[in-house]
Amino acid sequence: MSLILAIDQSTSATKAVLFNARGKVLDKASRNHRQIYPQPGWVEHDAEEIWKNVLAVIRVIVERNRAKLKKLSALSITNQRETVLVFDRKTGEPLHHALVWQDRRGDAICGALTKKGYGPSVLKKTGLKIDTYFSASKVRWLIEHKPAIAAKLKRGEAVIGTIDAYLIHRLTGGKVFATDFTNASRTLLFDIGKLKWDAELCKLFKVPMSALPKVRESAASYGMTSVNGLLPKTVPIIGVMGDSQASLFAQRCYQPGTAKATFGTGTSVLLNIGDKLRVSQKGAITALAWVYQGKPIYAFEGIINFSAATIEWLKNQLGLIQSASDVEKLALSVKDNGGVYLVPAFAGLSAPYWSPGARAAIVGMTAHTNKSHVVRAAQEAISYQIRDVLDMMRADAKVKLQRLHADGGPTRNKFLMQFTADLTRTEIKVAEVAESSAWGAAMNGLLGLGLCKSLRDLEKLPRPQTTFHPKMSAAEVNHWHAGWRNAVKRVL
Repeated sequence: MSLILAIDQSTSATKAVLFNARGKVLDKASRNHRQIYPQPGWVEHDAEEIWKNVLAVIRVIVERNRAKLKKLSALSITNQRETVLVFDRKTGEPLHHALVWQDRRGDAICGALTKKGYGPSVLKKTGLKIDTYFSASKVRWLIEHKPAIAAKLKRGEAVIGTIDAYLIHRLTGGKVFATDFTNASRTLLFDIGKLKWDAELCKLFKVPMSALPKVRESAASYGMTSVNGLLPKTVPIIGVMGDSQASLFAQRCYQPGTAKATFGTGTSVLLNIGDKLRVSQKGAITALAWVYQGKPIYAFEGIINFSAATIEWLKNQLGLIQSASDVEKLALSVKDNGGVYLVPAFAGLSAPYWSPGARAAIVGMTAHTNKSHVVRAAQEAISYQIRDVLDMMRADAKVKLQRLHADGGPTRNKFLMQFTADLTRTEIKVAEVAESSAWGAAMNGLLGLGLCKSLRDLEKLPRPQTTFHPKMSAAEVNHWHAGWRNAVKRVL
């Protein structure tokens, strides 16, 4: 049976996952990278460190599976989407740290463009709000504040790419500079109706179009690689997709009305709305779910900046827990949140509020509040935000929400999954294979290799899941959700 090795380059770590052609995880290796905070609101990654981590995790997989890798058919890539960097066109050397999707240094640029009235035209073309969550304003900031980078871009010596384009460039020794449609659509520079880079948008954000990568379908070929000689043979790079869309794909949300929530550093909720481009009137953004055989599929997306990142904050900044695995036990040690709500607006609030100026708060504390209440409130905040996003989508979509699929590391937390099912009053199907994004990219690899001939073939592949049914009464749900909404009003 053919094997596919997937690189999953996320916000916090780089993972290599070895799959067989039926989606079974044969091995995996992971390595974290630093989160760099030069000043409040700024978030960076060292792209050279990420590249070295890619080599390191693949080296581990190769060392443990040398005999199996004779059957390796392709390398696939999934990645954190909006994080962007400028790198040397020839060498691939980063010219600055990558600016992470959480980074807010482009707020002033976005605010000025919005004030000038560009919002509606940008939304119509890109499906996105003018917000520094997306890549373009960060690139403009670099061009305006780093003269050496601006000069190299002008001379054609440097290029601009999301993490997938950077890794493809490095993996192919600079022979291929390309991205896929899902990643291109997250930059604020791409027309998702015409499926191409847009000259007016590039001019608006001062981005030279000549510095942008070629755009290909996820199941296309992106060149050949031996990963600097680490692999026992050279294989094609096939199956490239932004992590959230890859998760939607892996969950087989191929029909309108199917949705998924990926629980990670942030949470992305995607609802398939079919093959017609529609712009939300309620605050969702419109995403390119994928393009296959020339046909685009669109989705409404609600973005939550801080979900599992809030748990990391409890550990790293407050010292309330020793590890993320502590949170479920602490949440269950108290009967409820004791009236405590944590609103994780550490980098503003995104959908459905879109309030970049909001700041985090813990409200409702009394002298009886203990750390278990705060830890529980942090977990409940993830569910409340998902409820808000789904409410927004339900009000706007012309399709009925059929079911919600969930994936990502935090889905192992049964308290969190049950509370989310209760809050959303929706049946939640949790993927037992946590590596859904990596598997979604690999599934595109199967399509590109011809090992699966169609989406129907992919639907036949095994899909082990655990289902959570709503249990809480409507009155209880309304009570706790009203408390959340009051807390959010306090920070807006």
